[in-house]
Amino acid sequence: MSACRQAGVAMALAVASLLPLLPATAQAAPDAAVLNAARAAEPAVIRTLEEMVQIETGSQNVEGLNRLADLLQQRLQAMGARTERLKATRGPGGPIVKASFEGSGQRRLMLIAHMDTVYPAGTLATQPMRRDGNKLYGPGIADDKGGLAVILHALALLKEAGWKDYARLTVLFNPDEEIGSIGSGELIATLADEHDAVLSFEPTAAKAVVKQESLLLGAAGTATAEMVVKGRAAHAGAAPELGRNALIELSHQLLQTRDIAKGVPGAQLNWTGAKAGEVRNQIPESASAYADVRLTAPDAADKLQAALNQQVAQKLVPDTTTTVTLTVGRPPYKASEAGRAMAQHARGIYAELDGRPLALAPMTGGATDAGYAGRSGKAVVLESFGLAGYGYHARDEYIEVDSIVPRLYLASRLLMDLGAGKVALK
Repeated sequence: MSACRQAGVAMALAVASLLPLLPATAQAAPDAAVLNAARAAEPAVIRTLEEMVQIETGSQNVEGLNRLADLLQQRLQAMGARTERLKATRGPGGPIVKASFEGSGQRRLMLIAHMDTVYPAGTLATQPMRRDGNKLYGPGIADDKGGLAVILHALALLKEAGWKDYARLTVLFNPDEEIGSIGSGELIATLADEHDAVLSFEPTAAKAVVKQESLLLGAAGTATAEMVVKGRAAHAGAAPELGRNALIELSHQLLQTRDIAKGVPGAQLNWTGAKAGEVRNQIPESASAYADVRLTAPDAADKLQAALNQQVAQKLVPDTTTTVTLTVGRPPYKASEAGRAMAQHARGIYAELDGRPLALAPMTGGATDAGYAGRSGKAVVLESFGLAGYGYHARDEYIEVDSIVPRLYLASRLLMDLGAGKVALK
């Protein structure tokens, strides 16, 4: 998912604990044509993954992102899409790929995934692509080049079948999800509001970790807290008593606010960086720190800001001032009732594959662009249609090869059912 997380562990725990609570889904026969097409597409999906992973696309790597955008745009145009290359409004300047298909149906559908990874240029030199049994390794292969591949090949499969049961189908690939979608989030939110349903293609956790693939029903929003302390400079050797040590006060404030989010439902705060002082022999007159903040309740940001303001008023060093600024980023994602109903429908599709189970993870501490897509509540949004994998943002990231056919089948069949009106969106 995003720069904001190593979501696999949290998702794994959620999925593992949830499945027994969910009702069983009736099993129907698979759509033989779709299943056979998905099976036939597996080698091509692997080739696409290999081609994409060989293009390094860290969020700051504009050259690599443009190369990947070229590849994706060409693939989408070959399927008959009208494509646009847009520029992110903020950030490093990576491209956004938008593609539109015009159909003959009634519903407006949108598919989203991200092109960027967290890996710096040169990572392939020490983490080359390799296959070991059911695991295919490569930087960013699960998060989120697997999602890109599922979209491309599901659409190719459906085009080959002649499927056009939609009024408009929009595909959006952004270049900055791993840094908070700072230049694409508003576009995602705006476009999502023009559609009836949005499917997001972040990865699902590997079966080697959680036993069952899943869809995601909730993800935290993100924010950043910055604490700034103002004191007074003085000579650290000759007259330290004339100073007001901002570093000492910062330390005091960090300690007394470290657990403050525990009293705010739907909030989590962790101080992760600090800075103070420029030279050894001067009492520092300023100090600052920043925190990673996660939000899962609509009013959590305001309540956390109020709690921080009240707490930092309690000083240790006199004549210092402390301010805390909370800047909200990506909104939280919570599947609506219609989204949950769509997830149950997806479970039925998965069960067509010899009763294959599909878990529904209630929440992850990570953050995803589903938060932007679902911000207004106008579109029905569901997350994690990408490939099963693990090791996101770490060494030896991988996907499970045996998830390719089921995830292609799921995405294709769900799009078909959405177009046919078999999934309620109200």
